[in-house]
Amino acid sequence: MANVEIKICGLSTPETVDAAVDAGATHIGLVHYEPSPRHVSLEQAAALRQRVPPRTKVVLLLVSMEAQPTALALDAVRPDVVQFHGRETPEWLALLKQHTPLEIWKAIGVKSADSLTKAQRFKGAADRLIYDAAAGALPGGNGLALDWSLLSAFRHEMPWGLAGGLTPGNVAEAIRTTGAPLVDTSSGVESAPGVKDVDLIAAFCKAARGL
Repeated sequence: MANVEIKICGLSTPETVDAAVDAGATHIGLVHYEPSPRHVSLEQAAALRQRVPPRTKVVLLLVSMEAQPTALALDAVRPDVVQFHGRETPEWLALLKQHTPLEIWKAIGVKSADSLTKAQRFKGAADRLIYDAAAGALPGGNGLALDWSLLSAFRHEMPWGLAGGLTPGNVAEAIRTTGAPLVDTSSGVESAPGVKDVDLIAAFCKAARGL
């Protein structure tokens, strides 16, 4: 598991960004979506982005934004990756891909094996799929887990990652079961909604690497 990529999402303070970087996270996620308890303004996101060294990639998470606000957000924050968590279509992402050099990730709510099959329509439009539990009250960060056995039996056509209810206590098993090349957590390293715990961040990264 030493080579697994690790994303800590929904960071909102300098202390927790630093903790994720220090713990060896390969990606840190910033959520720009006002209904989320993890929301940061574009100004906050840009300031947090400046703290991140080149070895760690910054992922800006957006939800169902139109083209112009998306462009403004990307210009303001200058992330390495943009992750979409809403109603974005393959066609919309393919058009965006023509106008940005950034990696594009698309989160997919998984209810069944059919969800995985249908998600492959994003091939060529997104660079990676993030498989999450089907949306609860918010698109992501709900602490809900998906059925890992669906992923272990699926033949993946695209780069992918696993999200949904991952914690320091279960991430190692999740990696062993699914073979996930990237694991993504948010609520699993929080003491309260939107409040990241630096000790849980460190424990998650350690567990994901099998240390």
